[in-house]
Amino acid sequence: MKNIAVILSGCGVYDGSEIHEAVLTLLAIEQAGAKYRCFAPNINQYHVINHVTGEVMMDEQRNVLVESARIARGDVEDLSEFYIEEFDALIVPGGFGAAKNLSDFAINGENLSVNEQVLATCKAFASAGKPAGYMCIAPTMIPLIYGNDAQATIGKDAAIAESLSNIGLAHKDCEVDEIVTDEARKLVSTPAYMLATSMTEAAAGINKLVAKVIHIS
Repeated sequence: MKNIAVILSGCGVYDGSEIHEAVLTLLAIEQAGAKYRCFAPNINQYHVINHVTGEVMMDEQRNVLVESARIARGDVEDLSEFYIEEFDALIVPGGFGAAKNLSDFAINGENLSVNEQVLATCKAFASAGKPAGYMCIAPTMIPLIYGNDAQATIGKDAAIAESLSNIGLAHKDCEVDEIVTDEARKLVSTPAYMLATSMTEAAAGINKLVAKVIHIS
């Protein structure tokens, strides 16, 4: 049975993992006959967003690992305890946490950096030639993981695609229900909620991404 590592970035689309994407990913892995283990870095979130108003909650601070446990029903591990030998593939759901907590793309754009533990983990899969899937805004980290000319998608956002092209990503426009695969790197991506307007739309691409990652692992 294939074992898939899933990196979460908190809980909530505006400041953590996109909950629908994360749950659809875990469901698709199970339905494909594989198993997963969830991980998250034990760090503070960039900030906390009130998901009713969209406003920053100035006096509140939350931990990415603790918040990720909400999605994983408590079954989440500190990313510092990750060992690549135990896994066949990696999947990283989106949500602004991928661009605020795992990386700082939402703040620094083309000058982004990736959390050291996250970068080391993702690079370990790349170096080992093991498959990885990135969805929604998470592919913004790919140039720092795979170097120049890796093929991936964030959907059809021209401004973000241009920024990523400027730092070396070979961006491919993609429909919500499709995936982009860089066969040489065993790298798969899908737009998910960068384009999706419903869980059904998001699931179409996520299911294809999970199936492809498992198939090539």
